[in-house]
Amino acid sequence: MPEAPTVRDFTITPAPGGVTAPQGFRSAAVHCGIKAAAGTLDLAIIAADAAVPAAGLFTTNLAQAAPVLVSKRHLSQTGGMARAIVVNSGCANACTGDQGLSDAARMAADLASALSCRPEHVLVASTGVIGVNLKMNKVSPGISGAAAALARGKGSETARAIMTTDPFAKEHAVTVHTARGPFTVGGTAKGSGMIEPNMATMLAFLTTDARVPPALLHRALKESARDTFNAITVDGECSTNDSLFAMASGASGVAIDEDAYPAFVEALLVVSKELALGIVRGGEGATKLVAVHVTDAATSDDARRVARTIANSPLVKTAIHGADPNWGRIVAAAGRSGVQFDVQRTTVRVGDVLLFEHGLPHDDAAPLAEEHLKGTDVRIDVSLGTGGRHEATIWTCDLSAEYVRINGAYRT
Repeated sequence: MPEAPTVRDFTITPAPGGVTAPQGFRSAAVHCGIKAAAGTLDLAIIAADAAVPAAGLFTTNLAQAAPVLVSKRHLSQTGGMARAIVVNSGCANACTGDQGLSDAARMAADLASALSCRPEHVLVASTGVIGVNLKMNKVSPGISGAAAALARGKGSETARAIMTTDPFAKEHAVTVHTARGPFTVGGTAKGSGMIEPNMATMLAFLTTDARVPPALLHRALKESARDTFNAITVDGECSTNDSLFAMASGASGVAIDEDAYPAFVEALLVVSKELALGIVRGGEGATKLVAVHVTDAATSDDARRVARTIANSPLVKTAIHGADPNWGRIVAAAGRSGVQFDVQRTTVRVGDVLLFEHGLPHDDAAPLAEEHLKGTDVRIDVSLGTGGRHEATIWTCDLSAEYVRINGAYRT
């Protein structure tokens, strides 16, 4: 067999189809009755033609939901192989005890029966209200109906079926053109509230028709998530159900090894960033997408920690919502992050406007900064002045009265 060419140069172009853009994947979505509104999609299936390499990343919350526990077990049992994912919205199946675990396992078994595969080759995800049991008398028929309807070109329906308080569906796909041939990466995600890195309160599903071994797929997923799904926050809350899955059908015939790895990771980054920023832009009550960029940090972890502290500050987020260039709140948040820095060397910019330097304000520039904050895309730059060469960006949104309204009545 001739040696595969090294992938040194590649190009990435957008592709239609979302999570079913890659070859070898089909999906379907149905209304099974978890959500009360008639016709509202609330259950979806994403399936490969056979068991394929798969990887997952999960919430770091110790109160993990039943589908998280079942999916982690299945990936461990199969050594990173999966045939399909079944996901429902409207009910988190979290904090539901032994019954919840039984229901999550039954969802896998029901889909396995429909696809004639092993139950451990099915991954499960749920999102919605915590502490409520699934209505399995509705979920099981929904799984059968969705399995019978699997087809290409239904990525948009799948994206809608996984939504809860999301104001819009999120999907993206790209094709990577390499010396070995083209391959495609697609995906869909949901998330709007309870969003915090490690991970966000989100479900995300990525697919590719590249041929990727399970261990390399997990490595690439973890690396790409670090600067995308794990670099977003809406409200600093870490959910019970966060799950990020990737599956690789290999149908394109393009093999991913160490030489091709950079091209594959870049494709995952492009798709994941588009989905992650969509989650933040669609955050509960959000009116602005905010990028907090920290530079001159001693380590990358220091940069992320400062950026995350600023991004999670309710005082910073409410000031941004009101277009108030309150640099003091930004400096104060950075100062309590636990990262060493010299306030006399720190600089703060809102947009391109310098507001703080050498321990002193530039309040004369506040009107220009206020104009920037009135836009829908806001950037905050903080230089820690340590002489370090590390930087990081965390994306967040503003905090509005609408966020309080949504979450004040979430269960009622």
